[in-house]
Amino acid sequence: MRILLTGGTGLIGRPQTARLLQAGHQVTVVTRNVITARALLGEQVALWPGLDDRSDLNDIDAVINLAGEPIADKRWSETQKQLLCDSRWQITERLASLIAASTTPPSVLISGSAVGFYGNSGEAVVTEDDSGHDEFTHRLCARWEMLALSAESDKTRVCLLRTGVVLSPEGGALAKMRLPFRLGAGGSLGSGKQFIPWVHLDDVISAIVWLLDHPSLRGPFNLVAPYPVRNAKFAATLGQVMHRPALLHLPASIVSLMMGESAVLVLGGQHAIPQRLEASGFSFRWYQLDQALVNLRV
Repeated sequence: MRILLTGGTGLIGRPQTARLLQAGHQVTVVTRNVITARALLGEQVALWPGLDDRSDLNDIDAVINLAGEPIADKRWSETQKQLLCDSRWQITERLASLIAASTTPPSVLISGSAVGFYGNSGEAVVTEDDSGHDEFTHRLCARWEMLALSAESDKTRVCLLRTGVVLSPEGGALAKMRLPFRLGAGGSLGSGKQFIPWVHLDDVISAIVWLLDHPSLRGPFNLVAPYPVRNAKFAATLGQVMHRPALLHLPASIVSLMMGESAVLVLGGQHAIPQRLEASGFSFRWYQLDQALVNLRV
């Protein structure tokens, strides 16, 4: 297949590109920095510096849209929140308009979203049928998904990736978690009871390929491991795997002081399960957190 991918130099995008190339697909990556992308992705990948000069996507069979400013890297000022929205909404809207303008459009748009769609859901088990709570992450994801769904037609199906906390050896949330544990200062945050809907990077990549390869699948999919764990359990397991103590506890008031409004990302959570993915026949490789962390060599 001829696949167009955005966010190709990101945490998911780089290994996703490698997996697609390994499977024999032709991959084109949209990137703002062609030199950096070439160094990271190699010579096999075609690079587009943007989409402004495109009038359609007639020569593309599938689109995987993973672009977006990292949500947890900075405090959520109003400027930063707008950047988080614009970095997702604008490119998704542009892709949808190009698909709509195509006479032979891509057969599928697989577009990013997040379990943040549901907001802080507390103890409730969350499936793709839940509508979410009205807070910033929900509004961000809901519009992101709506823009992607505008590309849907009898020629193009749309799959939405409501991704959880992706565990990767290359960075992301796990890199932030590891440092305090290495210093002997690891432990739970806030109440410790909030759920972390984690997922191993390998399963994320495999699930995207699964959605690509199964033309009957469309709509939202919770891209999370089947067994989310509470924050305190995550901390204890990470400490055990790293052979470091996990005895400290950071109160919610201190976390909020440090992170501002974005503290909801760690003080809240979602007991999300991958109901639609598993019902489609997809099998996760990493079900248990301790095994996933050992594999990631934390």
